Amino acid sequence: MAIIALVSAKGSPGVTTSALACALTWHRRLVLAECDPAGGSILAGYLGGALDGPRGIGELAVGELRAGNLEAAFWSQLVDLDAPKRERLLLPGVVDPAQAGSVTPLWQRFADFFGSLDGGEPPYDVVVDCGRLHVVGPPWPILRAASMVLLVSRARLPDLSGARAAAKAIERDFAEHRVPPGTLRLLLVGDGHGSGEVSKALRLPVIARLPDDPRTADVLGLGGTVRAGRPLMRAAGALEVPVGALLDRRRARLAWPVSQGASDAV
Repeated sequence: MAIIALVSAKGSPGVTTSALACALTWHRRLVLAECDPAGGSILAGYLGGALDGPRGIGELAVGELRAGNLEAAFWSQLVDLDAPKRERLLLPGVVDPAQAGSVTPLWQRFADFFGSLDGGEPPYDVVVDCGRLHVVGPPWPILRAASMVLLVSRARLPDLSGARAAAKAIERDFAEHRVPPGTLRLLLVGDGHGSGEVSKALRLPVIARLPDDPRTADVLGLGGTVRAGRPLMRAAGALEVPVGALLDRRRARLAWPVSQGASDAV
C-alpha cells in the first residue's frame, strides 16, 4: 500500500488514535510514523514512557542534517510494537519542540524514503500520523507522496466546517502539484450526520466510520491492554479492506495506459 497518511483539520478528532488502531490491527507489515509537527504522543502515552533514551524522527533528522545517514540510521530508531516480530514498527515523533526545526526541512526527504519501503526486502507500508493541517510546517511533501490521504473528522457541524476548509486546501495543493485524483478520502469518527449526507456536503467520499469507544481510546492514548474485540479495534481492522481495495483499483487505473501501450507495441 506504500504511504497512507492521516490528517485532521483542527482540534483532536482522533488522528493518532485512529492511526495507532490501524497499526495494531492491520495484517500487512507496516511502520507507523508520527509526523505531526506539534509532536508525537505514543511514546509517552500508549507506551507509557517505558523506553530509555531518545528515539524517533527528531533523532533521524539531526543525524541526516549532520551526516546524511537516514538509510543507515532509520531502523535503529524504530520501536517494535509487537516484539520480536518486527511487523508493526513505530517511528516516534518529536518530543522536544526544538526538534521540529530540524524535521521541517526534511519532509521531502522522509517522503521519498517512506515511499521506497514498500519495495524493500521485506517490504513495509507506512501509516503516517500527520496531525493537524493548520500548524507551522505541516508535512505537505508526505501528503503529496501518499497513496491515500485520510482526512479524519467528527461528523458534527463545527468539525465538518473545518474539514471542508481543510479538504479544499488539500485539493488545491494536490492540483498544483499534480497529485493523481482520488487520493483524498474522509474518515469519520463517532456519531453525528450520516456518511452519505457528509459525503454529499463535502463532495468527498467517506471511506469508513470509526465508532466512539472511549475505553479503547484511553488505552491507546494512556497505555494498557488493547482488546481486539473492542468496537474501535474491530472497525480499524476492517478499514484495511476498503483501503487496500481502493488502492488496488487506483494502481490498476494508473498502470492501464502503460500496459495498453505495451500491448499495442507488441
